[in-house]
Order: sequence, then C-alpha cells, then structure tokens
Amino acid sequence: MTDHLSSPALPAGAGLPYSRPASPGLPLQIGFVGLGAMGYHMAHNLAVHKHTKHPQHAVHPLLVWNRNKDKAQALFKELGQDKIRVADSLTEIALECDIIFTSLATDEVVKWAFEQMTGAIKNSSSTKHRIFVETSTIYPTLAGKAGPFLLSSLIVFVGELDQLVSAIPHAHLITCPVIGPPAVAKKGQLVIMMSGEYQIKKQISYLIVPAVGRKVIDLGENLEKAPTCKLIGNSMIISSLEILGEAYTLGEKSGVGADNVRRLVQEIFPAPGMLAYSERMYEDNFDGSSGFAIDGGIKDASHIRRLTAQHNSPMPFVDIAHQHLITARALHQSLKAEGKDVVDTLDWSGIVAGSRAAAGLDAFDSGKHTRVVRED
Repeated sequence: MTDHLSSPALPAGAGLPYSRPASPGLPLQIGFVGLGAMGYHMAHNLAVHKHTKHPQHAVHPLLVWNRNKDKAQALFKELGQDKIRVADSLTEIALECDIIFTSLATDEVVKWAFEQMTGAIKNSSSTKHRIFVETSTIYPTLAGKAGPFLLSSLIVFVGELDQLVSAIPHAHLITCPVIGPPAVAKKGQLVIMMSGEYQIKKQISYLIVPAVGRKVIDLGENLEKAPTCKLIGNSMIISSLEILGEAYTLGEKSGVGADNVRRLVQEIFPAPGMLAYSERMYEDNFDGSSGFAIDGGIKDASHIRRLTAQHNSPMPFVDIAHQHLITARALHQSLKAEGKDVVDTLDWSGIVAGSRAAAGLDAFDSGKHTRVVRED
C-alpha cells in the first residue's frame, strides 16, 4: 500500500531555525501529560529518542501521566522501565520534572492540568527551574500574556496559562502545538510551531526534533502566535476535508464515480494529507480510533470561527465544514443509538457524511448509493 504520510528524511538540524544545539547539561527529568491519539505517539518517540540520542537525560525514564492509567501502563509495557515510568498524579509530575509536556483534548482540561501542577509547586518548597511545553490545540488567548481585555462590553481575562506559570519562580512556558494526524505523529513527522523565550525554544527544539517532529516554525516570543498559526493550519485541513467531501459526493451523483475522483485527487493534489483523507473517504474508513476524532475537529473548527470573528476575517469554507462536521456527528450518534453496526469513534474525515446526506445519499456506506449510469 502506498505510504501517503511520510516525508523525505532531512539532515540533522535541517528542520530547526536555530544555529546549534544547547550544550549538554545535567540530566533532566522529563514528564509527559496526556496520552491520547497524539500524545501516546509523541511520548513514545520522545522516550526512545531521548534514550538513544540524548544519553545525558537517559538516566531518568520519561515520567508519564494520563487520566486513563491503562494507556500509561500500555506505554510502560511497550517500552520498559528503562524508558518509561508511570506517575500516580499530576503532583508527582509537577514536583519531579524539569520539563513538562502537555498534550490534552480541550482548553478546559489544559487549564485544569496547569492549575493542578502549578498549585502543587506553589504549595511545595521546590525551587528548581521548570519548562512547561504546551502542545495541545488551544484558543490563543488561553496561553497569551496575562491580562484583561474588553469584549462586547465585558471584561475578559486571558493568558491564564502564562499567569499560572509566571507565578512560579524560575518557571517558563512555551506554546508548541503540532500539525499532523496520529499516523504522522507515530512516524515522528509532525510540523511543530513554537512561541516563547528564544533560549527555551532552542533547548526544547533540539530535544523534540527529529524525535517528535521534522520541522520547527518559530513564531517569536508572543505566546499566542503559535496557537494562532496552528488554527490557521487546521483551517486549511478542515477546508480541504470539506472540498474532498463535496467533490466525492458530486462525483457519485453525476455519474463520474468515486474511483475517478480518487484518481483526480492523486494527480492534482498529491500532498500526503490530502491523499490520506481521500483514501479514507473513498474506502468509507471512518474509524477515529486510528485517526482524529470528529469531536476534536468540531472543537478546532469552533476555535477557528471564533478567531475569524475576533479579527474580522471570514472563512466561509470553515463555516460550512463546521456545519457538516456537526451533521456527521449527529448522524453517527443516531445510528449508534439505534444499535447499528458503526465505528465507536468517528474520524473527522466522516465530514463527507454531511455532503452525502444533503445530496440524498447514505451518510457512511457508499455501497448503498444508487449509481448513476454514465453515458458514453
């Protein structure tokens, strides 16, 4: 099967916007919070790479925490005690680790995790230097410089993560969201965006490239810029998914056929992501357990729409995609409620269900579609 997800290997340091790696120092304890579809692979690759390429840090296994401890135990079982240690609490992560990565599903969970960790540090006598590396997809103002701003006559406080971390002596925060689906995360081929202090970004970048990703895009010191860039990147992906869904639907309704639409995509849009999502739609492969869950897609689309309103910069394709993502989720949940044989977690490539339903086609099973006879 053709690999649509890999990119050519780059020379060491080629994906980094910094001159040289930081000089090796004392062994650092690194922690990872959140072992979801993305976090599991990122933590796995970081643990392996750290052990083989950064021997000064290999003294300490990667300390991991997840609300569902089964995932943490699975990673421990896969890599062994020399590379993974499972934390019992976020307090343990906070007090033991010098560098803490977070990869979590929603803004609310991110804020909660930071409150737990910073609260534990403030209640301790610990004075060690710490770096928090926030890799989740969050709304930019959650991370940005702390302070109030006026929104529709209401005073809204933003920059809560920065405020929490800045209250701790010798602690630093960088925003470090990543772009790529779980299959790309597994290959260590993610594109990484970074905002924050230059020296901190430099230190972290040489730790995670090429372990976690293949390239770093430096967005400067403003903590909001990396999350903003991530949402712009996701707007391209979401819009592409919408276009693919509409094209496949029209192909079937017009009699051109999904097979020919697939060939067209391969010829004119040979980008890894487009090809991978095209294959999912063509094959009706909507299993989100091996992809990106539609709930995450709806959250990201909601963030993008909020961002476009904030900056008076409309994105109509994202608006339509948001509607079709919600439609697809509603249809999927309805089928589950009826006891139908459907995937447990719907992938966001299932957005095609919105276009199909609007065109009078079966939402998730293209085999049930009435074929239009093509004229010679």
